[in-house]
Amino acid sequence: MKGAIIGDIVGSRLERSGPKTTDFDLFTTECRFTDDTVLTIAVADAILEQKPYEDAILEYARAYPDAGYGGTFRRWMNMELGPDEEYRSWGNGSAMRVSPVGWLFNDLETVLAQAKASALPTHGHPEGVKGAQAIAAAIFLARQGGGKEDIRQYVTQTFGYNLRRTVEDIRPDYAFDVSCQGSVPEAIIAFLDSKDLVHAIRLAVSLGGDTDTQAAMAGSIAEAFYGPVAPALEEVMNAFLPNAFVDVIGRFETVLHT
Repeated sequence: MKGAIIGDIVGSRLERSGPKTTDFDLFTTECRFTDDTVLTIAVADAILEQKPYEDAILEYARAYPDAGYGGTFRRWMNMELGPDEEYRSWGNGSAMRVSPVGWLFNDLETVLAQAKASALPTHGHPEGVKGAQAIAAAIFLARQGGGKEDIRQYVTQTFGYNLRRTVEDIRPDYAFDVSCQGSVPEAIIAFLDSKDLVHAIRLAVSLGGDTDTQAAMAGSIAEAFYGPVAPALEEVMNAFLPNAFVDVIGRFETVLHT
């Protein structure tokens, strides 16, 4: 989960204007946490406190209303959708927030079921569900000791994503894309091409486009694969976060270590 939050903060200042290179400052005064972090914390809190996902997502979104939500999500959280409007997004919002699911459940079947449940309040479209499941499954497999080729094969066979590309192949023509089908595979590839957590985040941002979400997704898998976040990096992360978020992260860590 911390990998997702760090990725979100790093990518926050570069959305739509990504540098198309990995050579950029990780943290500046322009960085901030966005809706990716708010809703990741919401999903974690839902699991830890056994709340319905929808209730937690609404609670946190309304508590932090200026975090950069999409237009339809904002209308949903403010109860402004019409009676005939069904919110079944195929966007990557389901995948950006799902990382706690990959950590807090201990068999793949449950991870997939809970990833779907976490997506459904807002992202009930099959592509929205699939994106959340793919990221959660990759995290679960990584923390269970799966190799990169194991993760690549599982995600490809289960979800049909083309992961036989590289960041170098994708980067030149890649543009802003908030769909799961146009961003989740690319984020997974950034992880697959990486050497460590920070490198995964740099690669994801270097694609350009939806940089905070790309980096959140790649960072979430990289943390599970490469191991604990360095204390110095966590300290910087915490400096960007409200105390309430740090508290949820602390409870999350306690559960993981017990």
